[in-house]
Amino acid sequence: MVISNLLTPQLEADIIALAQSLVRIKSLPGQEAEAIKFAEQKMIALGYDEVLIDSMGNVLGRLGAGPKSILLDAHLDTVAVNDAAEWAIPPFSGEVRNGRLHGRGSVDMKSAAAAAIYAGIVAKKSGLAEGKTVYVSCTVMEEDCDGENLKHLFQELNLRPDYVLICEPSNNQIMLGHKGKAQIAITTHGVSAHGAAPEKGRNAIYEMAEIIQRVERMNEELVVRNGRKATLVISQISSASASLNAVPTACEVYLDRRMIPGETEETIRREMAQLIAGKNASWAIGVLHKTSWTGQAVRYEPFHPAWQIARDHPLTQACVAAYRQTFGAEPANFGFWDFSTNAVTPVSLGIPTIGFGPGDYRQAHMRDESCPVQQIVDACRFYIHSIHSL
Repeated sequence: MVISNLLTPQLEADIIALAQSLVRIKSLPGQEAEAIKFAEQKMIALGYDEVLIDSMGNVLGRLGAGPKSILLDAHLDTVAVNDAAEWAIPPFSGEVRNGRLHGRGSVDMKSAAAAAIYAGIVAKKSGLAEGKTVYVSCTVMEEDCDGENLKHLFQELNLRPDYVLICEPSNNQIMLGHKGKAQIAITTHGVSAHGAAPEKGRNAIYEMAEIIQRVERMNEELVVRNGRKATLVISQISSASASLNAVPTACEVYLDRRMIPGETEETIRREMAQLIAGKNASWAIGVLHKTSWTGQAVRYEPFHPAWQIARDHPLTQACVAAYRQTFGAEPANFGFWDFSTNAVTPVSLGIPTIGFGPGDYRQAHMRDESCPVQQIVDACRFYIHSIHSL
């Protein structure tokens, strides 16, 4: 059966219209209520067997009840737009121009959400999901707390799919994994004194100065393996003092450490010990505390090792078959994301996971974000084929 024939011109137009509607809805992390409820109503209207919103605010649609299950996941939150006047096309217009859908979230990742929502229902109605349970999740707060959404969803609903397809942008390339992430806070400790008598205190900012230089050198020396470079960067710095006339008692830097396969928690512990050696300093994973749009408190511990699925894994082979059916050719190559995604949750649970989505991820979070319309439709076809191939 030729899947492309299943997506009539009207269905293709409907997929793009859904992506446009989602782009028009502002949905910052913790403020996704309108977008989630819109996706919920769309799934219900399309004929999903079951649609629900969990207590964190993620929406999950189910199709079928077969013994083999697959989850397609796309988050609906986006980063903010602070330069709307400088966009060539208004960031929440959802306009299609010159074959591209424009606007915040068109790449990261509302186009993929639209493709996944339609893929599920088309696969069911065409008989290509026989013997399977297909789940489509539209999740929240990924930009701040990747993986916490699926962790909560799985726990609350006692859900454990056999396979997970993360629909993050990949230019419609099969992604076999991504770098890990460790977000770490280093704090130096000082002694307060009046600014007129600094010699009586110990300045926590001065204590941090050498650590900052060490971070820069360490980043330059981090390992490169199989063409992948581990990275380390200071992303934020702050200090605390009794007043602007006092020697600071604390200084904190927030580190973003991107890990490659083979690096472990012990790798990070060893590096942090080197950074603070000889200094009155301490370090800890930079735990974040957020609140979801439903009012639920969310605690996020940002430490996730890198992961990579084997090319000969059954899920990879199914996706290769789906790619072949969708594009009429073998994949020219496979990808590996530099950033972290919701994949961290299923991977941590031992669930086979892979990535594929429309749009160039290098455009994510950028001004004039836009996604090729054809990639959105092709991604839907790929998702349908993947459901069938598994």
